[in-house]
Amino acid sequence: MKAINKKTLIIGAISLVVGLLAGWLIFGGNKKAADNQKEVSKAQAETVWTCSMHPQVRQQEPGDCPICGMDLIPVDETEGSDVDAAAISMSPTAMQLASIRTAVVGKTDPVKQVRLNGKVQPDERLLFSQSSHIPGRIEELMVSFTGQYVNEGQTIARIYSPDLVTAQEELFEAQKIAKEQPALFAAAKEKLKNWKLSDKQIAHILESGEIKENFPVTADISGYVSKKMVNTGDYVSRGQPLYEIADLSSVWVLFDVYESDMPWIEKGDMVSFTIASLPGEEFKGEISYLDPVIDPKTRVAKARIEYKNPNGKLKPEMFASGTVKAELDGKSNALVIPKTAVMWTGKRSVVYVKNNTAKGVNFVMREVLLGPALGDSYIVENGIKPGEEIAVHGTFSIDAAAQLAGKPSMMSPDDGQASTGHQHGSQTSGGKELSQADETDKASRTSESMQLSEAAKKALEPLYSAYLEWKEALSEDDFARAQKSAKSMKTVLTAIDMEVFEGDAHMAWMEYQEELKKGLEHVHHHDDIEPLRKSFQKVSVSMIEMTQAFDPLDDIIYVQHCPMADNDKGADWLSTDKEIKNPYFGSSMLKCGEITREIK
Repeated sequence: MKAINKKTLIIGAISLVVGLLAGWLIFGGNKKAADNQKEVSKAQAETVWTCSMHPQVRQQEPGDCPICGMDLIPVDETEGSDVDAAAISMSPTAMQLASIRTAVVGKTDPVKQVRLNGKVQPDERLLFSQSSHIPGRIEELMVSFTGQYVNEGQTIARIYSPDLVTAQEELFEAQKIAKEQPALFAAAKEKLKNWKLSDKQIAHILESGEIKENFPVTADISGYVSKKMVNTGDYVSRGQPLYEIADLSSVWVLFDVYESDMPWIEKGDMVSFTIASLPGEEFKGEISYLDPVIDPKTRVAKARIEYKNPNGKLKPEMFASGTVKAELDGKSNALVIPKTAVMWTGKRSVVYVKNNTAKGVNFVMREVLLGPALGDSYIVENGIKPGEEIAVHGTFSIDAAAQLAGKPSMMSPDDGQASTGHQHGSQTSGGKELSQADETDKASRTSESMQLSEAAKKALEPLYSAYLEWKEALSEDDFARAQKSAKSMKTVLTAIDMEVFEGDAHMAWMEYQEELKKGLEHVHHHDDIEPLRKSFQKVSVSMIEMTQAFDPLDDIIYVQHCPMADNDKGADWLSTDKEIKNPYFGSSMLKCGEITREIK
C-alpha cells in the first residue's frame, strides 16, 4: 500500500510540473507571440513602400507600382530629410536608378564650336566657255556627252565653213602674185589667222595646194565638259559657245552660315570638314571669302573655302559638314557648364545644385543667367560659382520629383524668385553690371519677343501633327506608319518659312530647326523600328524645348517620361492625351511612364 502511494505521488508531481509548463506555454507564450505580432504589424504600418523606377510613389502597404506594375520595395530608412523646404533629398540608390550624374563647375577659356553644312562647287574662276572661232556647220563632234575629260589642244569638233573655203581660195590667188603684191599675200594669211588657224596649218594648206572643207576646233584648256551646247548638224556663228569646261584641279566648298552664327565666323577662320561620300577622311581649309549679303529667303550667307583638288577626289555637289572653333573676345577664363545641365522654359534658365549634408544628398534649384552658347555648353554670367557641384544628367528626373513633391521646380518657381531669363551675350550696359531690376525688365522683354505670331503658330501645326502621328505609330509598333510620319515631319520642317518668326523667336527657331534636321536626317534609311525610336527620342528633346519656349498650341500638351527608356537613362515625349502610350517600348510596356508636367 505504501509502495502504491509513493508511486502515485511521483506521478502526481510529474503531472503538476507538466501542467504548469503547458499553462505557461499556452498563456505566457501566446502573450509573447501576440506582443511580437503587434510589433511586426506596427513596423509594417510605419513602413512606406515605393517603386525603384518611380520614387515618387508612396504607399503604406506592399503591392504593385500603379505606373509600371513593378513590385514595390520599402523606402530606405537611411534617406535623409530635406535640409530646407526647397531641397529634394535623394539616396545614392535613387540617384543611380534615375541616372543622375553631377560635375563640379569650373572656369576655362571658352571656344565656340559652330557647325556648318555646305556643298562642293566648281571654282567659278576655272569655268571656261569653249567657243568656235569659225562660222559654219558642225560636221562632227568628238566630245558627245557631259562629264568627258578633254586635254588642251585636243580636237573636239570639226566644222564645214563656206567662209573659210572662200578665204583659202583668196590665199591661193594671192600666192600667185606674192612677188608683185606681197602685202596682199600677207593680208590673205592674216585673215586665216583671225579664225585661229596657226602658221603651221596655213603652211600646210599652201604646200598641199588643196582647199580644206572641214577644219578642227581644238580645246583651249584642260578640264571636264560640264555642259554641251550643240549637236552635229547645228550651224554656229563665230564666237558661239560649243561647250562649258570646268577645271576641277581647284574647287570651292560653300558653307551655309546662319544669321545667328554670323558674329562668330570671320574671314581667315580654319574649317575642319568631312564629306558624306568619303567617310573616315577629314579635310581642312581657310575661309577665303564671307558673303556680305544674307539671302532673304534662306536667311543664310555663304562662307567659301578654296581647296586644291589635283586628284579630283572632291566632286561638285558633294555634301560637306564643317566645324569652326571661334574664340570669344573678352570671355577668357569664363564659367562654363554643359547644356544638359540647363533647363530652359523660354523665360528662365535653371540648374540643380548638389549639396552634401550630414543627413545625405539633396538638390536645390538655382536660377542662372546664361551667356553665349558654345556648341554643347553655355557660358554662365551669374547664378553659380566655381567649385559648386551641379547635376549634368538626369535633371528632368530631379525636377519631376520636385513637382510631385509640391516644391519649387522649373515650371513652378518660388513666388519670391525673380525671373532673369535666358540671355545671350554681354550682360552689361555702358560697362556697368545690370541691376536685378534691369535683369527682370530684360527678361520681360525677352518673354514678349518669344511670343509667336498667328502665322508662325499656323506654320508649326503640321509639324506637331506629324510628330504626334509618329508617336502614336511607335506606341502601336507600326514601323511603316512610323517611318511615313517621320518622313512627313522632315518634309514639313523644310517647308516652314523662316520669315514668319520675328524677333528672338526667329533666332530660337533657327536653332531648333537645325537640331530637328539632325534628328530627322536618317529616318528614311531606317529598316527597323528601333532606330526610328532612337531618332524620335532626339527629335522629342528639341520639340519639348521648342514647346516650352514658344507655347505654340492652344490646347494643353503633356510632357511624359519613361525612366526605363534609353537603357534606363530615361526619355521624354510630348502628348496631347493624358493616357500613357509609351513610344519607346510599344506593346511590351505600353503603360510605363508618367506625366512630368503640363505646358498650357
